[in-house]
Amino acid sequence: MAIKKLDQLLKMDFQNRSILAVVASQDEEVLDAVVEAHKLGIIEPILIGDREKTREIASRKKLDIENFEIIDEKDLEKAAEIGVRLVSQGRANFIMKGLVDTATLMKAVLNKEWGLRTDSLLSHVMIYDIPTYHKLIYLTDGGMNLNPTLEHKIKIVENSIKVVKALGNPTVKVACLAAKEKVDPKMIATVDALELKKKSETGYFGEEVIVDGPMALDLAVSKDAAKIKNYDSQVSGDADVLLVPNIEMGNGIGKSITYFAKGKSAGVIMGAKAPILLVSRADTYESKLYSIALGSEVSKYIF
Repeated sequence: MAIKKLDQLLKMDFQNRSILAVVASQDEEVLDAVVEAHKLGIIEPILIGDREKTREIASRKKLDIENFEIIDEKDLEKAAEIGVRLVSQGRANFIMKGLVDTATLMKAVLNKEWGLRTDSLLSHVMIYDIPTYHKLIYLTDGGMNLNPTLEHKIKIVENSIKVVKALGNPTVKVACLAAKEKVDPKMIATVDALELKKKSETGYFGEEVIVDGPMALDLAVSKDAAKIKNYDSQVSGDADVLLVPNIEMGNGIGKSITYFAKGKSAGVIMGAKAPILLVSRADTYESKLYSIALGSEVSKYIF
């Protein structure tokens, strides 16, 4: 069954708990979300960080972490290495950022000897639950890649497909966003969109994946707009994935959904051997909890 609302992620019948490695666990909101995810049967956490501070937070907030495995490591670089090694050794299914800089964690993730590198490209997939849209929308990449090339976009699309399918969607519809629908050699986003569409038509992304574009945002999410503009596409008005041409567009759309449309969200970094949760300090507790549930489902799909 396809998940159409983020709340459904928390109400699934979890057969087996995923193992989550939390790097620098002395983070209040992250610890809140981890404890709740454990209560819901989603994960079994391994907390890596300052044991004393982690337990102090738990005690103050009345969080039960008594039965959690805690690896005491105050040095952030070493904590990141431990977390990544747990995943690379198969002792954890995915990894989450706590009170540690993103750069420190990603340095460990990209370590050539024991990291989580693959031949793919790391890319961010953000899922939004918007009251005015009939299903979840997957936005990529508004967090990792600045100005992706066509080759990068191919991998970004592949990463997003895994996330959409992990949530039970048999068909994936990808809208390649641009400022207009006609191909213009001066606008690389339109040229790349056409190439991605052609690649999809050959079956490159799979038989149940439809990639179309270039198209403006209104056409991707509104059948009325597509009808008015005489834009004929299986994707228009029913897009699952919004592929943005650069990080500015992705960042702008994402923040607009959050702050103007009051959309709920969850996010995951794809392209590594396992999902990576790089939650922001600005993310709500709810968003962190949804991200943990998302990471769990994606890790099960990948493995």
